[in-house]
Amino acid sequence: MRKIEFQTLTLKNFKSHRNLTVEFGDTTQITGDNAQGKSTIPESIPWLLYNTDALGSKLDPTPVTYEADETKVSLLFSVDGKPVFLERVLKKGKAHYYINEVPSKAKDFTEIVEQLFDKELFFSLFNPNYFFTLHYEKQRAIILQYVTAPANKEVLKVLPESQAAELGELLKKHSLSDIEEIHKENKKKKDKAYIAAQSRSRTLKEQLEQLPSVNVPIESIKVELAQIDKQVREKENLMDNAIDKNQAFNNTQAKINALQDQIEISKEHWPLLKNEVIEDSCKTCKRPLDEESVEAVKVDKEKRMAEYQGKHNELLKQRAELKTQLEKLELIDVSEIREEIREIDESGHSLREALRTHSQFELLQEQVNAAVVDEKETLDSLNTSIFILDSIKAFRAKEAELQAEKVQALFTTLSIRLFKKNKGDGEYKPDFEIEMDGKGYSKLSLSEGIRAGLELREVLSKQSEVISPVFIDNAESITKFKEPTGQLIISRVVADQELKIERVDA
Repeated sequence: MRKIEFQTLTLKNFKSHRNLTVEFGDTTQITGDNAQGKSTIPESIPWLLYNTDALGSKLDPTPVTYEADETKVSLLFSVDGKPVFLERVLKKGKAHYYINEVPSKAKDFTEIVEQLFDKELFFSLFNPNYFFTLHYEKQRAIILQYVTAPANKEVLKVLPESQAAELGELLKKHSLSDIEEIHKENKKKKDKAYIAAQSRSRTLKEQLEQLPSVNVPIESIKVELAQIDKQVREKENLMDNAIDKNQAFNNTQAKINALQDQIEISKEHWPLLKNEVIEDSCKTCKRPLDEESVEAVKVDKEKRMAEYQGKHNELLKQRAELKTQLEKLELIDVSEIREEIREIDESGHSLREALRTHSQFELLQEQVNAAVVDEKETLDSLNTSIFILDSIKAFRAKEAELQAEKVQALFTTLSIRLFKKNKGDGEYKPDFEIEMDGKGYSKLSLSEGIRAGLELREVLSKQSEVISPVFIDNAESITKFKEPTGQLIISRVVADQELKIERVDA
């Protein structure tokens, strides 16, 4: 526990005080009529330390009714029994600083003050009204720095079992804020996805209802179709064999026709060769040939005739052989088989249509089933996210309650509100309000405000483990209050009395 005690305050040309020394005791009473400079005395201490008034605002310390070359405030005080002497002097608008009577730089002066006091805490402990001038967020932060937030397990313990179980598992992997973001995003996606899934399953169900009722012996149809397909394959095999045989017949006939054309051509050449005249003179020079040459020409003609007859007879022989082969082949008419195949295949048309309709029905039924499953899974995911988001709301509500309970336990007569519930979404948002007897601070009377401020500064003193002097202004408005911890400086208005400072020790 750090204890700060004021010992001696010296003011020179500070506002209305030309030369004033205050010796502080356990209680220091400052009394006098209005405009006697009562409030100026404790106001000089914040100016010394921070160059502000007691509410943290700028302050002009120079005299207003007379002129002076310098303004000076000196304070001898102790921190845990260790004496410290600080002095601020203002000369011609320029500040000079002294630490334990040693001239110092502004930076060094500021550093030692920061080491001795936390500024916000000092003002809140020294001036009970100061805290209430701060923004509610700052007030909230000051109070909460002394109260640990409830642990997750503390909050889960007071949640309904189902919510606690769900959040408990999720909190092992993610923070509450991350869980909230994940499921806000999932809810947003699943809201749209669920509408689409409902539309798809409804459309598929309507399509299924429009199909004719399918109630046929599918297995029997498959067996019957298998028989039909077997008959068709058998007939197709017969037709394939017939086509192969017809191909052989047609090939042979084509060969015969080709040979016949060659024979006809050969016949046309025979008369020319047979009737060829043997000349007895040279066709070129017209000279008569001798008998030997004439005989050679005759022999050549006979040779060519013999070759011709050999080739012609070979063609006739080949034609005869092919005709013999052709007589053994049969030209089959496949049109009858083709017609049989068509008739057999058509007999299975109604069966195939029934099977196709059944398959279409089954496929659509599978799509409907899948759509229904998808719709359910989407709804389950959506409901899970909604449940988790609701659980997070409940978690934060309980967390707010527990934290408020911890803070409230610090006070005796004051009520503290840390959270505010939004009307729109029911969310708990950070807030801060101090009430006494159901009234907010702004609506309290002067005496009620002083009591509220004193109780608050006692909580801050205890939690921060800092005991410091406290200044109560306008103390005439309050007849009874609990003695605060630390030195007490009281300012009271006493009509028609000059400034009077009394030191009272316990």
